[in-house]
Amino acid sequence: MSLSQGERIGLLDSPETADMSRAAQSGRSTAYVALATASCLWGTGFFFGKIDLGEMSVGHMLVYRFVFACIGLIPVLLRNREMPRRNDLPLFLLAAALYIPLQFTIEFQGLARTTVSHASLMVGTLPLMLAAGAVVFTHERLDRTGWLTLFVSTVGAILIAFQAHSSGGSTTGPTLFGDLLVLVAMLGGVGWVLVTQRVMHRGRGYPSLVMSIYILLFGTAMLVAWVLATEGLPPVHGISTRAWLALAAQGFLATTLTTLLWNWGLQRVSAARAGVFINLEPVIGTILGVGLLGETLGAGAVVGGLLIVGAAVVFSLHAQDENGTPQVSL
Repeated sequence: MSLSQGERIGLLDSPETADMSRAAQSGRSTAYVALATASCLWGTGFFFGKIDLGEMSVGHMLVYRFVFACIGLIPVLLRNREMPRRNDLPLFLLAAALYIPLQFTIEFQGLARTTVSHASLMVGTLPLMLAAGAVVFTHERLDRTGWLTLFVSTVGAILIAFQAHSSGGSTTGPTLFGDLLVLVAMLGGVGWVLVTQRVMHRGRGYPSLVMSIYILLFGTAMLVAWVLATEGLPPVHGISTRAWLALAAQGFLATTLTTLLWNWGLQRVSAARAGVFINLEPVIGTILGVGLLGETLGAGAVVGGLLIVGAAVVFSLHAQDENGTPQVSL
């Protein structure tokens, strides 16, 4: 039996429907807070990393970071109990290798040679690099606005790199080589995201949180094996309390908590809407570098940063069609 128009309108105006609408709105608002918090915490990674790089190598710092992160995530994994299927395992391992041993090692080698603010602004190019990667490797279509924002972001990166080059490569300031290393590391980020997408769309797929945890676990195991073989055991003695706290913050806050918050938020809002919050990461990193570490940004870096973040925001907002689904999957 169908409802009349008046009955349907009455149902929409009923107290039960109003309560459900308020509950859904509250859930979305909470999800937005979770996504924004996750992105802001991601933005602290370079800040805490710079503190630790004053007392240890990049490899040893990353081992501590991801071991702490895995400790925080293992209890969550034990509750899910879903494991990668055998035919998907090679793709899991490839994504893990691209993510932690490759992307993070190159990225933080770059950070060791540049400033937190410059490295953070370079990370702002990632959303548009992902879009370009989707066009090349998965044949997604990018419209005129997408290509324009990609061009603007590229100009911004060039301005930041030029600013680093003109600074003379001082030991405490930004360097062209450091900035370029961070930018190259984003290619590893593009690779592991595209591989992860392929796994998620195969067969029955996997929950995003389960995939994230396994990629972190496999990538950490690879990183630990490589660092132990090339650098030996990480130092335990002679590390300041400040550095230990920064290591713990990198692991538990900038990795474990962000993974949980981001995936929780993605279950409640569309990926296109969530993507807007990614742009908070370079902003927070730049604020911490300038505000707490006393770094300075030249005019070129400021303009370049505004172009990168602005282009990423415009692209993220534009990547939604009328139904709120992304035109280019990221």
